Amino acid sequence: MNRPPDAAGGPAALDEATRARVQRRTLTVVIMSQVLGGAGLAAGVTVGALLAQEMLGSDGLAGLPAGLFTLGSALTAYLVGRVTQRSGRRVGLGAGFAAGAAGALGVVLAAVVGSPALLFGALFVYGAGTATNLQARYAGTDLALPARRGQAISIAMVSTTLGAVAGPNLVTPMGRFAVGLGIPALAGPFLLAGAAYLAAGVVLLVLLRPDPFLLARRLNAKEADDDAAAAGAGAPVPTPARPGNGVYVGAAVMVLTQIAMVAIMTMTPVHMRFHHHSLADVGLVIGIHIGAMYLPSLVTGVLVDRVGRLPMAAAAGGTLLLAGVTAALAPGESLGLLILALALLGLGWNFGLIAGTALVVDNTAAEIRPQVQGRIDVLVALAGAGGGMLSGVVMAGTGYAALALSGGILALLLIPVLLWARRSAVVAAPGR
Repeated sequence: MNRPPDAAGGPAALDEATRARVQRRTLTVVIMSQVLGGAGLAAGVTVGALLAQEMLGSDGLAGLPAGLFTLGSALTAYLVGRVTQRSGRRVGLGAGFAAGAAGALGVVLAAVVGSPALLFGALFVYGAGTATNLQARYAGTDLALPARRGQAISIAMVSTTLGAVAGPNLVTPMGRFAVGLGIPALAGPFLLAGAAYLAAGVVLLVLLRPDPFLLARRLNAKEADDDAAAAGAGAPVPTPARPGNGVYVGAAVMVLTQIAMVAIMTMTPVHMRFHHHSLADVGLVIGIHIGAMYLPSLVTGVLVDRVGRLPMAAAAGGTLLLAGVTAALAPGESLGLLILALALLGLGWNFGLIAGTALVVDNTAAEIRPQVQGRIDVLVALAGAGGGMLSGVVMAGTGYAALALSGGILALLLIPVLLWARRSAVVAAPGR
């Protein structure tokens, strides 16, 4: 905004000081919730397919859990976006994590009573935690300076690493704990997920004050009023905010990377168990994969801000292709190559999600961001649901190698999308 500097520390300076102080507090609270949320999301990724396989006795349906909790995350992404638009991040994110906790405990109950129908319903609700964990990354951008949005997203995401990496490696201890309670071993990680999601929701509801989105909306409205007053009564009435075309580019980046990642990740535990890897090996591979999804975020965020959104999105496509080729060529008995493939898979997803998220924020006016963000995360979740559901069918029909290679090739569809965006100049610079 073209406003004279407030050297005397008047309202403009006060607003900027408030923005900076609340941004620091927001990032601290988001970090706390993401550590807990990461532990919750890891349960479904690590043992969801194995639990369905055990209860249903079918490899072809092993991809159903990923599809179900991803469908649940799609609905939650929409609802969290709507609630956030009306009531702020604190209420939207807190409610989403509470629903994820209820779903996780429902999975435990389904395993105890041996009910596939209850399992499917609970997995659908459990997906609320996954969506909320991803939506939390937007909370870090509400008050961030435009040139630091990639880094703000990355701070929220890298915080997930601690819980997400620890979660899969607690599969065996949680399994023993569950057996001691008379619960099937594969349901044990969902006990951890329920507790972790509930704790994340409480942290946000109690500590995320003032709400960053509501404050950002008030500050932006005040700036608009001040500019209108400075322009005088003859100034044109501003038109309602609409998302820019770059939003569709960001959405396409996130959708394609999500399909490729979920399809390969979902079937890797089943592939490993077929080749007689232990549950501890599965936990190790998925733990490293999830670490690669989140841990590089601090570096990725800097690169997205400095190198650019589109180049990093292109890097996502290339990395995912390399991951698919590595997984396809790796012998089933080779733990090392599977670790490498899943690490590359997580890294490619990381590049795509942060670059895509930054594109969406750059090309959306502040007052409508939560609603737009929620709708885009619905598309991302539905894409993951399709990838998860089809992955079991594809693997049963053609094998793991064909599935992995197909996922990598699919990611290359990013290249024509990005070339079109560069030629058409539809992507806004990070200055809004």
